Amino acid sequence: MNAKQKSTRLKRNPGTRLDLDWVDSIAVNRSAVERRTKTLLGRRSVKKEWQVAWLLKALSCIDLTTLSGDDTPERVRRLCAKALNPVGKEILAALGMENRSLKTGAVCVYHNMIGPALDALDGAPLPVAAVSTGFPAGQSPLDIKLLEIEKSVAAGASEIDIVISREHALTGNWLAVYDEVKAFRAACGSAHMKTILATGELGTLRNVARASAVCMMAGADFIKTSTGKEPVNATLPVSLVMVRMIREYYQRTGIYIGYKPAGGISSAKDALGYMFLIKEELGRRWLEPDLLRFGASSLLGDIERQLGHCVTGSYAALHRQAMG
Repeated sequence: MNAKQKSTRLKRNPGTRLDLDWVDSIAVNRSAVERRTKTLLGRRSVKKEWQVAWLLKALSCIDLTTLSGDDTPERVRRLCAKALNPVGKEILAALGMENRSLKTGAVCVYHNMIGPALDALDGAPLPVAAVSTGFPAGQSPLDIKLLEIEKSVAAGASEIDIVISREHALTGNWLAVYDEVKAFRAACGSAHMKTILATGELGTLRNVARASAVCMMAGADFIKTSTGKEPVNATLPVSLVMVRMIREYYQRTGIYIGYKPAGGISSAKDALGYMFLIKEELGRRWLEPDLLRFGASSLLGDIERQLGHCVTGSYAALHRQAMG
């Protein structure tokens, strides 16, 4: 981690040898997965002060993200300012939170915006995450992918979001997936590695489960659903499969692996659904920012609106929660 971004972190995932017997044994009952997740939101709700607590926790787990071709240092500066002060002072005062430190989990940018992000944060204890390895398609040569990671770490990124080569997973070449992710892990050095599976492009839930297991064995600190650029991104069925693989890896190794759903999570209600699932499947420990992140750019605005509603009884206009 960059010296300007000190924070308490879990022990890194050292990885394990590739256990192909485990990989081959993994199967997923799709209908059971869909039944489990279909009823989740209908059976779960939180009200009043409990809702506020859950929303504040969700806010603290957001990777506030800008990944656009027209990103500028000024846009990144505004993003960082919002990450450090995500909720208006009036709302915090009404909630009795005016003296509490509240910020998002990280800011996530392209490599070229790492420097502007660090300058904007000016030593504040907030991680800067950078997407890498030919994001989003992952079609660059391996040596270029490794160089990308190394340059982003050298530039000061303390978290690297990498993408796997989907063709290896689609053809069942799990050794190639393992070797690639292990090489990425080595290139990350001290930076934490979030491994993006691009689940919407893996074809089956069984492939999602197997890719999750292989990436964790290769040293992923987080497994992440999507780049946010695929036609289908995070879903609750995919999340159930991935968090159950995290649970199994923990039972096998005692190592905590984080989870990051990304893409299409734009409402507080959506975020709460993922959090309820994670709490029930993994437990309370996985609801902290070192183990849970939401890859989102618009989620924060809706959470702030919901918090405002809890305080005032009415919803603010969306432009009141703009980044700038």
